[in-house]
Amino acid sequence: MPVTQNRIPGTALDSKTILERIRFHLRYSIGVRKEDATPYALFKAFALAVRQELLDLHHTTQERYRESQTKRVYYLSLEFLIGRSLENNLIALDLYDIFAEAAREWGIELSEIANTEPDAALGNGGLGRLAACFLDSMATLGVPGFGYGINYEYGLFRQQIRRGYQVEMPDHWRMEDSPWQVEMSRDALYIPVYGRVEDGVDRDGNYNPMWMEWRILVGVPYDMPVIGYGAKTVNYLRLYTARASDEFDIQIFNQGDYIRAVEQKIESEKVSKVLYPSDAIATGRELRLLQEYFLVACSLRDIMDRFRRDFDDIRLLSEKVAIQLNDTHPSLVIAELMRMLVDERGLEWDLAWQLTKATCGYTNHTLLPEALEKWPVALLEKVLPRHIQIIYEINSRFLKEVERRWPHNGGMVQRMSLIEEWPEKQVRMAHLAIVGSHSVNGVAALHSDLIKSKLVPDFYQLYPARFNNKTNGVTQRRWMKVANPGLTKLISDHIGEGWITDLQQLRGLERFAGDSGFLDEFARVKQVNKLRVAQRVKRDTGIVVDPASMFGVLAKRIHEYKRQLLNVLYVIHQYFRILDEGHVPKSSRTFLLAGKAAPGYYMAKLIIRLVHGVAEVVNNDPKCKDLIRVAFLPDYKVSIAEALIPGANLSEQISTAGKEASGTGNMKFAMNGALTMGTLDGANIEILEEVGAENLYIFGLTAEQVSSMRMKGSYNPWKYLETNPEIRRIVDALSGNLFCQGEQEIYRPIVDTLTHGGDPYFHFADFSAYVAAQEAAEADYQDARAWNRRAVLNVARMGKFSSDRTIQQYARDIWKIPAASGSGD
Repeated sequence: MPVTQNRIPGTALDSKTILERIRFHLRYSIGVRKEDATPYALFKAFALAVRQELLDLHHTTQERYRESQTKRVYYLSLEFLIGRSLENNLIALDLYDIFAEAAREWGIELSEIANTEPDAALGNGGLGRLAACFLDSMATLGVPGFGYGINYEYGLFRQQIRRGYQVEMPDHWRMEDSPWQVEMSRDALYIPVYGRVEDGVDRDGNYNPMWMEWRILVGVPYDMPVIGYGAKTVNYLRLYTARASDEFDIQIFNQGDYIRAVEQKIESEKVSKVLYPSDAIATGRELRLLQEYFLVACSLRDIMDRFRRDFDDIRLLSEKVAIQLNDTHPSLVIAELMRMLVDERGLEWDLAWQLTKATCGYTNHTLLPEALEKWPVALLEKVLPRHIQIIYEINSRFLKEVERRWPHNGGMVQRMSLIEEWPEKQVRMAHLAIVGSHSVNGVAALHSDLIKSKLVPDFYQLYPARFNNKTNGVTQRRWMKVANPGLTKLISDHIGEGWITDLQQLRGLERFAGDSGFLDEFARVKQVNKLRVAQRVKRDTGIVVDPASMFGVLAKRIHEYKRQLLNVLYVIHQYFRILDEGHVPKSSRTFLLAGKAAPGYYMAKLIIRLVHGVAEVVNNDPKCKDLIRVAFLPDYKVSIAEALIPGANLSEQISTAGKEASGTGNMKFAMNGALTMGTLDGANIEILEEVGAENLYIFGLTAEQVSSMRMKGSYNPWKYLETNPEIRRIVDALSGNLFCQGEQEIYRPIVDTLTHGGDPYFHFADFSAYVAAQEAAEADYQDARAWNRRAVLNVARMGKFSSDRTIQQYARDIWKIPAASGSGD
């Protein structure tokens, strides 16, 4: 294949050179003529032209790292919710305008090309999006930080809505090869699974177990360049695709069992086929375990191979390598690293354990028991027979430490053991991660406190210095500069562009919060964004919404604790006030919801059905015309969030206090000028501290009050039903068929949960406070100047919530590695 002329790095690009590159890639990389190019082919040609720049800078970056022998950070996550990359990469390279000019010369707008790019479906929600923000910040700050994940062929699912119900469709985002991924076949790895362990001794009489009769998975890495803003650093995200071992397949073929050979290949490649296979059945649970080990084994093998190429002394491992576990999914790192050090490198156990702990850090992201993974011992014995031996040995030594600290305390031993004995023997993966790491951090101040006081207080007593907080952040490059170019220009015209790499500089906007001209322009930017949202809503749902109304947005994963249901209850309340009482809201309202429910999560899917049922009634009732509208945007993902968030007036962050670890949507909305409607949960508390109580709406029970009511059993939903006629009216409607569109009593499970089920999420307890807060916001929205002033102050005071600040704290406190100054501490 002909090779295109690369420009010399550092020289200027012009639109003519870019067009030559694009023509070359269309003809030779993709194999089509300009006249025959599909929209995706054209996007791919543009992306490949950009990739040349990224790869040149990537090679320069890696050479710099090699020469300095710097410590490297490896961020392991089962999710990386990257979204689209073309515009983000062009902005980081400062090449957006020149590529836009080239596109116009081609006869098309660059935005049209960018919108052709599919979202990289490598994650589900906040966990994966946080990981993507962290990669951006590490590259921007010059941290040698690399992501490791799985190259899923299919995302979680593509959400469609049929008759109000969520329907899951395959999200085959890699139907065509991604131009951002570079296959690195030469670095393919062989990963053993299954088999058995044969006990033995070495020639010195020491225990020497042999892992035998395993099956091989092949991990083929694909690298996605991750560029920092300003193009000084390009790191990478390394994603592994599972393939079957050719040697193993040939052996089966030679035995004449051709069908079994094909089945073996299919089974092996399932490992990277889909994000989060259902674990409702045994085969799905086994596949999920295989996925997690595949990620861990590929990542560690690659990390250790690189370390060995650069350093001879294994004792330098923790000085040159930092491994961060993004939640419990990669917790098998602890057992796998011990296996590599003890079994393969022949280290004494104590030295191997010291190195493992010093190298690994664990980030906890949840207080929900169901999200703290546990794996059946029997399943681990089947899939990873050597690792379960190592876990038992870790546990044995750890429990001796516990016994020394708390002699004859069987309850403490039982609570802290890595093995849960009843009702089924299971490995507590969070315990493994805590014991095997030198740092355990939460992701918001309240969350970190609850980890220490509620989740694992015994571990905090044993290892108090190990626990710390690192409040989450988001990258302003993606969530302001890419997503909200109008606001970006307004800010930069008034305070310069320094905020793009130092978000604390947004404080400079405070002096414009009383400036009429600035507030008018701020309002104009918001209205343009709302028009864009309105167009999107009409295109995706057919519902017409008024851009002059207050846009309240609740966009996140559908879960009972996130309380989308509370938002819907308020809409029903408003509807009945209009219908029965002739109430006219002080401001017209548009309620926008978006998010996916897990396929097996019945209640979450029923809440989606309720949203659509309520929307159908409210939107078609003449009495509600020009007063309230309701819409649910399907298939929520990064590209939809980028369109939706800049157009919000009110950000709904209404989880039950004490349930949300941090949240990052709250940060994205606020830095784009939305006022928060929220509970004292997660990072809402810290946003309150930064922006001031007068610039948001806080309501409801505190985490302490929720905990107290739960422990005392003092929350009685029936008390609210009997004393609050508004709640009674809503429940009566849900018990009937008003919102059912011909189906009979379909919301009975919701009613039962709210009333008979005890409602662990305290909807009724917070309802009246929520109504009062909503009415306050509705009244305040009438004064446009005062509202916009508060919105500007929200933007100005969000400097703390940059992921740059978070990464600087990780680098300083956990990884012990330099990071460029920027958004401060």
